[in-house]
Amino acid sequence: MLLPTCLVGSYPQPDWLIDRDKLSKQVPRVRMHDLWRVDPKYLEAAQDDATLLAIRDQERAGLDIVSDGEQRRESYSNRFATALDGVDIENPGATVNRSGKTIPVPRITGKIKRRHPVEVRDVRLLRANTDRQTKATVPGPFTMTQQAQDDFYRDEEALAMDFAAALNAEIKDLFAAGADIVQVDEPWMQQHPDKARRYGVKALNRAIENAGGIVAVHLCFGYAAVVHEKPSGYSFLAELEGSSAQQISIEAAQPKLDLAVLKNLPSKTIILGVIDLADKTVETPQVVAARIRKAFDYVKPERIVVAPDCGMKYLPRDVAFGKMKAMVDGAKIVRDELSRA
Repeated sequence: MLLPTCLVGSYPQPDWLIDRDKLSKQVPRVRMHDLWRVDPKYLEAAQDDATLLAIRDQERAGLDIVSDGEQRRESYSNRFATALDGVDIENPGATVNRSGKTIPVPRITGKIKRRHPVEVRDVRLLRANTDRQTKATVPGPFTMTQQAQDDFYRDEEALAMDFAAALNAEIKDLFAAGADIVQVDEPWMQQHPDKARRYGVKALNRAIENAGGIVAVHLCFGYAAVVHEKPSGYSFLAELEGSSAQQISIEAAQPKLDLAVLKNLPSKTIILGVIDLADKTVETPQVVAARIRKAFDYVKPERIVVAPDCGMKYLPRDVAFGKMKAMVDGAKIVRDELSRA
């Protein structure tokens, strides 16, 4: 359909499931079991329940493409990145994050290999509980490389390529489990554009090689809950035209992105961020519609998917739902205009 709507991936977790106040102060790279409010023996069932709530909210709001809301994750990346062979999570390393703060990260002590499927059960639960298109999300090989302390490879590109091989097996399994779209999150390409130009697209293409379905790649400037002032342009984006991914997901609302950059992605579908997550005021559908129309100077409507900026999980749940509904209604305004034209 024209201008389909979706989330970038995350949706707010219930307060009974996770300590949202503590979560709001960090983006964990290692496991943080103390964030969960539920006894470990009941945690999986509680996460399943939260997932069903997230699915229902997306359906009630009218989204065309539904995710599991990443309800069983402490962050977008740490669940997959810490489930691999070669990663020491008991004795973490350290790196400097995108805000310039030193944080604990997984320490690489051996060859990276996928031990077992990590998110397949998540996708099966999602597929069994919606008749809409589905999207799963995974962290990208470049970003996982930057979010680790490498004490084994001593070669970032080699580490990224092994992360990519592990991810490739995961992505194929996610499509086999019923995902219609798999999104690879690569925000640190924006943070380290020179490194990304050296091997980022190479690693990405290895991760999605013969994937078996539609692949999106997401780049952002950091969560609105953490990064309050965002640049109006990407340091790394046009290079993704050389990737095998069919869709590119960007933030445009909060940073007031100069959308002229989209001319450099002529073969890609654009997942366009039109909801500002730094502002807890719910946009009107008319505001959303205006943000969508701005992209038409550079991208045909047939190549646009409508989404929020990323980091919806940090919003109050009522605000998140309101923004999601406004996004759906704004997309309908523009869709109706186009059908009458």
